[in-house]
Amino acid sequence: LEQARKSEAASAGSLARADEALAEWRREWDSYTQKLNEARQQQNVEQTRAEQIESRLRSFDERRRKLEEARQSANQEELKEQFDELAAKEQRKRQARDEFERHLTDVADKIRKLREQDQKLSELTEERRTQLQDAQARYASLEALQQAALGGGDESVQQWLEASGLEGNKRVAQTLDVTEGWQRAVETVLGDYLQAVCVSDFEPVTEAIASFKTGNVTLLDTQPIDIDAPETSLAAMVRGAPSAAQSLLANVRIADSLPAAMAIREQLADGQSVITPEGVWLGSHWLRVSRDKDSQAGILAREHDMRRLKDEIRELQARFESARKLMHDGRGRLEQLEERREKLQADASALLGEYSELKAALDSARYQFDQAVARQAAIEEEALELDSEKISAEEQLRESRRGHTQAGTSLEELEQQRQVLQSRREELNAELERVRTQASQDRQAVQDMTIQFESRRSSKESAAQNLERMQSQLRQFEVREREIRDQLAASEAPLAENKTRLEDQLSKRIGIEDELGEARKRVEGVESELRERDQARLQTEQGVEMARASVAEFEMALQEIRVRREGFAEQLEQTDFELDVLIKEMDPDATIESWDEKLEKLRRRIDRLGPINLAAIDEFKEQTERKAYLDSQLEDLQSALETLEGAIRKIDRETRSRFRETYEQVNTGFKRLFPKLFGGGHAYLELTGDDLLSAGVTVMARPPGKRNSTIHLLSGGEKALTAVALVFAIFELNPAPFCMLDEVDAPLDDANVGRFCEIVKSMSEQVQFVFITHNKVTMEMARQLSGVTMQEPGVSRLVSVDLDEAVKMAAS
Repeated sequence: LEQARKSEAASAGSLARADEALAEWRREWDSYTQKLNEARQQQNVEQTRAEQIESRLRSFDERRRKLEEARQSANQEELKEQFDELAAKEQRKRQARDEFERHLTDVADKIRKLREQDQKLSELTEERRTQLQDAQARYASLEALQQAALGGGDESVQQWLEASGLEGNKRVAQTLDVTEGWQRAVETVLGDYLQAVCVSDFEPVTEAIASFKTGNVTLLDTQPIDIDAPETSLAAMVRGAPSAAQSLLANVRIADSLPAAMAIREQLADGQSVITPEGVWLGSHWLRVSRDKDSQAGILAREHDMRRLKDEIRELQARFESARKLMHDGRGRLEQLEERREKLQADASALLGEYSELKAALDSARYQFDQAVARQAAIEEEALELDSEKISAEEQLRESRRGHTQAGTSLEELEQQRQVLQSRREELNAELERVRTQASQDRQAVQDMTIQFESRRSSKESAAQNLERMQSQLRQFEVREREIRDQLAASEAPLAENKTRLEDQLSKRIGIEDELGEARKRVEGVESELRERDQARLQTEQGVEMARASVAEFEMALQEIRVRREGFAEQLEQTDFELDVLIKEMDPDATIESWDEKLEKLRRRIDRLGPINLAAIDEFKEQTERKAYLDSQLEDLQSALETLEGAIRKIDRETRSRFRETYEQVNTGFKRLFPKLFGGGHAYLELTGDDLLSAGVTVMARPPGKRNSTIHLLSGGEKALTAVALVFAIFELNPAPFCMLDEVDAPLDDANVGRFCEIVKSMSEQVQFVFITHNKVTMEMARQLSGVTMQEPGVSRLVSVDLDEAVKMAAS
């Protein structure tokens, strides 16, 4: 085993030396590859350089011929005549352009005046629309209250009236025209009759009475009846009343005061009564005073206000339509002027385009004339430069050819070195394979010897254990024999009994020895199985060693691939390409043979192209003239750009000034309103940059008792109040027609809600506020309430209340 291990170590050393020799050869091969690439690159560079120089020499000859032709073809007189003609046309176009600009200025002044007029008419129209909407809102509120007072809220009665065809009939209160001051007296006398529905015939209605289930309804006949009503009766104060109401009012006398009514009361006949304007109604034996607080009070006064509001709405509607018509007519004239201005601008643009083209042609002609003058002198100078460049190019061509020859010689020498290196590589590879095989054989021998050694050592240990166990048993038997002999000597009497016991013990001994033999057999079986497992383990280790050898071979192949990759990378670094880009653009199905074919095709195509385009000089001349024309247009664009930039700078100055003024005013209002909303503290606005056009605005707010460093540390209610202060500061600067506040007070407590309401009240003098809220404190501030109620389960309706009117009604 020791000898086999020494052979294995020697084989491993030989394998390492062979690997080192092969690595040394690869370094020499890399050096050779680098020199070969440099020589090939130099040869290609010199060849390309020679081709370029030859092409330059041919272009020099062609340029010399073109110069001679240009020298003979230059004609300055024709260019001078063309320039004078274009100058005259340019002057006429410029005069026409100035005339168009004057017309545009006049139209722009008229448009500005019309726009100012339109602004004023828009303000007037908006003001009249606001008045009309206010009147319509008041009328809608009064109409809702009147409908509720006249029983319009009773759904069952309304359904019955609709089914009977009476939903369009007027109520008694809607037909009365009461003298001013006697409305309360008429309401007291008529009472529920004010809600009565006026009908012309009872017969169709009697058929529908059976379908009337719940509610109260009163019907009055509107057929005229001759009633002689004295002037001192309440009927004389009412016009348009139905006959039934007229007869009821005819029996009621009027008195200016309660004492006068008391005096008249003594003179009343049967069925007569007297009433005062305050609604104190007296009879011969009774007195009635009505001070209702419900919605039925003030029906006649409300009806009078509704009629007055209806007339006012018609008048406001007419005034609004008149203002809107004037605004529409003004805007029509404005549109006509703007269309005329657009047409003038289009004509001016067309004229400006013609003028620009003419001016460009004039500049081009001036440039061509100047170039023609300078061209004659430049031709001679260019001819001398061509001669000197041609001599220099010929010298460079000779140097390039010498470099190409030297590169070819270097390639031949490197080709010989290549053959030597390839033969040496074959020898090194053969030696490496032989050493690798020998190392594998020595390693296999060591493994086999190790297996045999371990097997024999296991057998030796097992035999030693058996021998020791038998010797121990022999000693135990000897001790047992001495004990038995002692017992025999000590007790000769019970010999028969002892013999019997001896026979029993011997039989037990025989049984125990049999069990011992079976146990020994099991131990030997286990040891045999252990030896087989050791052999299997050694075979597995041998397989692992073979796998390691395969891995080593693959690593050698990988190292060879890495060396080749480094060589390709060095070649790629000498070009201007990037490996990642080349890999992405490469066809996945491409092969070396296909790329060689493409390279050969490209070379043949380059050869077919021939020399450089000789017409490039003429093309350059055309492009030069084109450039002169574009330069003239560029000057016009630059002048227009300067004008535009001047306007932009003016706008920026005005914007900065207006922004600064607005910012300071809003900041002042914010500083003033914030302490009012919070009951103390301070807040201000701060710019985040020096340039007003790009700077941001930061809100700095610190409520009383807080030292927060940012507004994000405030609570939800504090943020809401801060936002309200900022919005109201902006509204003070430029009030809007109305302001919508959607549950702004939701995150506020009662104290903050109170301060919020005070600010809204003070601001409502300039701005109309429409707010959505669930807070009772905020609702108390409102003058008009609109909400949704559900009188019946599942049936909702919109209810609007004018609190001022409601207070008046309650007071009356």
